[in-house]
Amino acid sequence: MSKVEEFEALRPLLFSIAYRILGSVAEAEDAVQEAWLRYDGSSTRPASAKAYLSATVTRISIDVLRSARVRREEYTGPWFPEPLLSDPYEDPARAVELADSVSMAALLLLERLSPLERAVFVLREVFGFGFDEIAGAVDRSEAACRQLVVRARRHMAAGRPRFAADREERQELASRFFEALKDGDVGALRNLLAADAQLVGDGGGKAPQLARAVVGAENVARLLASVVPRLARVEVSFERHEINGQPGAVYRDRDGRVLQTLVLDVLDGQIQTIRTVLNPDKLGHMGPVADAWEITRELKRAPRQGS
Repeated sequence: MSKVEEFEALRPLLFSIAYRILGSVAEAEDAVQEAWLRYDGSSTRPASAKAYLSATVTRISIDVLRSARVRREEYTGPWFPEPLLSDPYEDPARAVELADSVSMAALLLLERLSPLERAVFVLREVFGFGFDEIAGAVDRSEAACRQLVVRARRHMAAGRPRFAADREERQELASRFFEALKDGDVGALRNLLAADAQLVGDGGGKAPQLARAVVGAENVARLLASVVPRLARVEVSFERHEINGQPGAVYRDRDGRVLQTLVLDVLDGQIQTIRTVLNPDKLGHMGPVADAWEITRELKRAPRQGS
């Protein structure tokens, strides 16, 4: 195989590693491209292209994450990962680990780890790399990498929910949720939400967003039931879509431009958290982005139902 063929065969894996370390589609794509430039510019062929490129994209991602930490600390409002519509890498032997690790909730837990812990955890727990390969990738001893994994596991376990829903349960609950959302049915929405459910938005100061999280089933249900039907009156529609492996939806304006994404976090038979991403910088990889400010102004001008 040529270098190009080797690289293209490994691209899905490289992107999936980088995305889980960085939580950003754009930064992960840049990291993969930089890995290619280094591979293409190397005068020697490594014994294993997979080992070389995985190590390279991991090191690049660690460096990017270290610089990104400062930006995230100064971020306006809640920070969420960039929505991922589909993970390009598949491995039937590690399907559970791959699906679990790409959820919004898991990626937010990974934010608790140091860049090095995060990289080692991703390589070991998600992709099943050997400690010898990981040690080479992060330039640490195998013993040090084992310690990093132990610490990362402890941090991750402390934040994980006790009861997770299976895929079929999530999808069934999501179907009922989106039907109730479309109808603006407060009662039906309230019954699907956990008592302490939260609605949280990431606008990054670049789109209209909630001043703070909305907490409580009644409050969340009433807000959703009041806003979504009004959006329909200005020709904003939503299409159901799996996002980060969880049930969700993509909202689009009348011209088909992306306005926001919405993801449901289902636990113990109820919707625990609803996360929306409106920051246009995080939606561009999905296509043209709508002007959320203009839609907000249009909503204010639109007549209310019954007027």
